[in-house]
Amino acid sequence: MKSIPVVILASGGLDSTVTAALAKANQCDLYLLTIDYGQRHRFEIECAKKIANWLGAKDHKILQLDLRIFGGSALTDHMPVPTDRPLQEREDGIPVTYVPARNTIFLSLALAYAETLKATKIFFGANIRDYSGYPDCRPEFIQAFMEVAKQGTRMGQEGEAIEIMAPLLLMTKREIIQKGHELQVPFQLTSSCYQPGPEGRSCGHCDSCLIRQEGFRDAQIADPVSRDSASIGEKK
Repeated sequence: MKSIPVVILASGGLDSTVTAALAKANQCDLYLLTIDYGQRHRFEIECAKKIANWLGAKDHKILQLDLRIFGGSALTDHMPVPTDRPLQEREDGIPVTYVPARNTIFLSLALAYAETLKATKIFFGANIRDYSGYPDCRPEFIQAFMEVAKQGTRMGQEGEAIEIMAPLLLMTKREIIQKGHELQVPFQLTSSCYQPGPEGRSCGHCDSCLIRQEGFRDAQIADPVSRDSASIGEKK
């Protein structure tokens, strides 16, 4: 049976890697797209390259798009990344790590790539449970973008709808990690930190690091890139 081509938005992070592994498990031909948008955590791009090799991707494109020209985010501008925020604070409002319209931009680029491949599915690792403050990680946004894809592409107008697949959307971080474990995802190749140190070492204090740590603790699985992987199961 012929495999179908799919586009994967691959950041090099945990969620996008588990998403790609799910697509691989469904016997899809994987075409990865990574965006180098001037993010301060550019180490994740090197991770994405290694993950593409592990997945056996048909192709992996890295697209340069410097969003630092706009700024407006702690990931692309000269403002501090929040650290050591308690859960309640993390869930309150839109965080400064939100990059204006990032998923709209990324999905638009993935849509263009998908049309060249005649791919009818785009996978990305949006997750509303852990990133409830990001407006572009909501089901309403995904549904609206699929209408954009239908109305604004040749494929859509010819009756070949391009679907936006977000299989992790409603999963907890624990569930995502457990699924990745089942799929033998090499967690050691992924990076979640917003401000990694030398050689990509995680800071252990930004929102993304804290969410990752909590997820691995809840899943009772050791995180190979965490500073506290030896303390799985212990509450800090």
